[in-house]
Amino acid sequence: MGDGALLRDFRACFAGLAAIGRDPETGGYHRLAWTDEDRAARGWFAAQAAACGLAVERDRNGNLWAWWHPRDGGEAAGAEAKALVLGSHLDTVPRGGAYDGALGVVAGFVAVSALRRRGLVPVRPVAVAAFAEEEGGRFGLATLGSRLLAGTLAPADALGRRDAGGVTVAEAMRGDRLDPDQAGSDPDLLDRLGEVVELHVEQGRGLVDLPAPLGVGRRVQPHGRWRLELRGEANHAGTTRLGDRRDPTLPLATAITAARELAGRAGAVATVGRILVEPNSTNSVPGGVRAWLDARAPEDAVLDRLLAAWRAEVAAAADEHGVEAELTCESRSPAVELDPGLRARLAEVIAGLGLPAPELDTAAGHDAAALAGVVPTAMLFVRNPTGASHTPAESASDEDCALGCAALAALVEAWACR
Repeated sequence: MGDGALLRDFRACFAGLAAIGRDPETGGYHRLAWTDEDRAARGWFAAQAAACGLAVERDRNGNLWAWWHPRDGGEAAGAEAKALVLGSHLDTVPRGGAYDGALGVVAGFVAVSALRRRGLVPVRPVAVAAFAEEEGGRFGLATLGSRLLAGTLAPADALGRRDAGGVTVAEAMRGDRLDPDQAGSDPDLLDRLGEVVELHVEQGRGLVDLPAPLGVGRRVQPHGRWRLELRGEANHAGTTRLGDRRDPTLPLATAITAARELAGRAGAVATVGRILVEPNSTNSVPGGVRAWLDARAPEDAVLDRLLAAWRAEVAAAADEHGVEAELTCESRSPAVELDPGLRARLAEVIAGLGLPAPELDTAAGHDAAALAGVVPTAMLFVRNPTGASHTPAESASDEDCALGCAALAALVEAWACR
């Protein structure tokens, strides 16, 4: 199939998913796990799989799989009979961009469809996957589906987590016809997987500055999320003297500025991007604050030092203002080196398209990193002209996306088809 056909296929496939969960006023996307928008996206997934002649499964953790099976059971044996997996995720952050996650799932379908139209037949299984709750936008647990599958997140640490409306993960799963008692590692499914390749829009400007339309992921930097709870005393904003106040927003202000200053000194990034104030009344001194820190660094030791310094500054500020402070780790992901052999194969197929194949590190979390401890994984990045992500400004050209589809198709052809 020629480049023009791939481009047309990409545009048609992407348009169907891009219509789901979009706010017409802001242009942002809102597809949170196990919501109506998520169900609509999964319906799109099933329709695409059917159009490609693929068999759909949903695993015990809510992850979706569209299987392209060898007609005769395949000619390979042992490890070579295990599946080559393409995919990413369908969920978004609140008011997120159109490409994050979605692009990888679309590209998987487009690549498989192109090969099938050429009459190619797999000698080993190929799967297009969509992992559940990658962003953590609803329950605050990033890469939930892939970590449960891999066994690196215990169900007991996930099922009781609540969303903003008080619904637990377990309740949301039951509401979507999943059994939370079955959640967790799935050895039988893992044993079917050979390699995982996740195509993803770049969440930064590395490829723009090089310039190159595609890049190979080398390493996922360490990162984590922490919940800070500050408890003071609610009171009247007009009649409570300043010296009598126990206002938790004052140490919160220190927490926000300290995160920025300490990260700058460490060569890291840190963000307080979510805050809940109680009682959230204009004429009340707040009684409590919950805030979430997202911190990422080039090395694990740097991230640990950053967190220790931040914790100390927040504790001192809380003590100064008579406020109780508690910090809880919600997730912590170490640095992940992506599989060298898969990286080399991706570089080969990109070179076969006549393109450079630069390697990139990323500070964004991904399902490929969550699965890297149990199956070889790699990442293929597509250039993002704006460099923006988790916002409607996130972008990629159709032509660059079609090149990503072509690279995946070439990889599948070389590794899984005859």
